[in-house]
Amino acid sequence: MRIVVTAGPTREPIDPVRFLSNRSSGKMGYAIAEAALEAGHVTTLITGPVALTPPVGARLVKIVTSDDLYAAVHEHAPAHDVLVMCAAVSDYKPLHSAAQKMEKQRGLFTLELTATRDILASLPKENRPCLVVGFAAETHDVETSAQRKLRTKNCDLIVANDVSRTDSGMESDDNEVTIFFRSGERKIIPRTSKKIIARALLKIISELHEKSLTKKT
Repeated sequence: MRIVVTAGPTREPIDPVRFLSNRSSGKMGYAIAEAALEAGHVTTLITGPVALTPPVGARLVKIVTSDDLYAAVHEHAPAHDVLVMCAAVSDYKPLHSAAQKMEKQRGLFTLELTATRDILASLPKENRPCLVVGFAAETHDVETSAQRKLRTKNCDLIVANDVSRTDSGMESDDNEVTIFFRSGERKIIPRTSKKIIARALLKIISELHEKSLTKKT
């Protein structure tokens, strides 16, 4: 397979030294890219700013903002068999980014925000060239949110996890996920290392890809 994985956070600049971001470490996405390489797949890793060493053999595409990620996904996904959208994309960005560092102000400070583009929702709905794997990082109503994203974003499967926990999820080496399929099937992977989850997920993706090829023939 040819697989493209997105990983890490995006940073949305407020001024040259400040930005909006999130707690994503990139560990899950990097583990998936590493597992894909171990399995012999051609792998492109689109990564936000992280403190991780990229897996040897991956084609590396560095991005910073959500707009960078949007452009990179639309450039690289069509040439791949699978897109794994593991990156934690900022939901909002400043409406305006200052060209110079803003001086600290006394009292209340108001920052106008606008929604970032929904990358998953922007992908083609028909005759899509690749399988699409989405991620849902939630603090509550995990199943409901994941099922909704599976439908509205037209993913082939969604990997959901509860990021309110302190022993797994963001910034941790461990995770616990539930995978939701279009068929209504679900698979739970109990808390374990992200590397083990990545290998299990790659096996599921490979099987799904083979089934899609069988349907086409």
